[in-house]
Amino acid sequence: MYEVFADLHIHIGRTENNKPIKITAAKSLNFANIAKECREKKGIDIVGIIDCASPYVIEDIENFLKTGEAYEIYDGGIIYKDKICIILGSEIETSEVGLNNHCGSAHNLCYFPHLADIKAFSKEMSKHIKNITLSSQRANISAYELIDIVKKYNGILIPAHCFTPHKSFYGNCTDRLEKIFKEKYNDIPAIELGLSADTLMADMISELESKTFLTNSDAHSLPKITKKYNKLLINDISFKKFVKALKNEDGRKVITNYGLDPKLGKYNRTYCEICKKVIGGEAPVFKCDTCDSKNITMGVYDRVQVIKDKQESKSPENRPQYIYQIPLGFIPGLGPKAIGKLLSSFGTEMNILHKISCDDIESIVGKQNANNIILARNGKLNINAGGGGKYGRVKLK
Repeated sequence: MYEVFADLHIHIGRTENNKPIKITAAKSLNFANIAKECREKKGIDIVGIIDCASPYVIEDIENFLKTGEAYEIYDGGIIYKDKICIILGSEIETSEVGLNNHCGSAHNLCYFPHLADIKAFSKEMSKHIKNITLSSQRANISAYELIDIVKKYNGILIPAHCFTPHKSFYGNCTDRLEKIFKEKYNDIPAIELGLSADTLMADMISELESKTFLTNSDAHSLPKITKKYNKLLINDISFKKFVKALKNEDGRKVITNYGLDPKLGKYNRTYCEICKKVIGGEAPVFKCDTCDSKNITMGVYDRVQVIKDKQESKSPENRPQYIYQIPLGFIPGLGPKAIGKLLSSFGTEMNILHKISCDDIESIVGKQNANNIILARNGKLNINAGGGGKYGRVKLK
């Protein structure tokens, strides 16, 4: 057994021939560039690319395999330069009927072992989605129905960014996942926490005690890969071993979640759409404390306070440790040039964030930047909370 890093939610902005996939993602985010970025700069071992059901992306993958730099393996996944394993995924937006017959929508991460599986999945989902070429498109089916289609093609389904106010189950569809998935609830091995949530918050809901937690970047640009990521204990990089880690089988498991402090997330606190401000406080917020408007976007912190069924957060014994870690790009004063120097000297962002000593970092970017990186490594930087779609900010003393 050995430890590997995994980021399992990375978008594709454009194909090799510039066809749009994720409209809001950077054009440089294509299949080949993601593979290279993860191998050469990020130091990630397992990569989940979640726009692979697009026929345009499937064409790119087929051409990528023809280069000889990558190959599929029997246990699932594409191995790139014998170094990283790419898991083929698709983010699907489902149509849900939640509390009080309220109609909502939620994103689901669907992962598959082989290219043939996701090609077949793509073909079937084209019956339920108007434009299968684009990312995260709305399907005319529920997650209850989707999970059967995913299983039909040897895949697994994981609810995405579960608590965000837009396009998530807890955020705008339901107070319990079991109400959505019913008798199929046990078929879900894990949930993705999302940028504005952490283990402490999620473990206020008792139905999640049986689920593995994942922290992924949801990257919309190459630098944002590994904004959040996971450490797994496995004996090989493959789809099969990845799934075993999610299910805590045969000694494989997720051992650490690395994520932003929830206060850095875009939707940590409630936001007044009239005053254009973040609303704080300990109690859940239902209206603006300045203008009394109910035209608000409820933050993840406030939503959890409303739907929790525990008085205090208590995690099961096998819950991975959650470590607050701030990516290099979030640290004030550490610009692209300084980050480039660090990468040239130390190889990958994983090395810089986890292994390189303060003295060695100082020799490249100076004492102040080195100290800030170490403070970020240990989760000791001060943060102003985010909300309303705007990231929180690191505040230096």
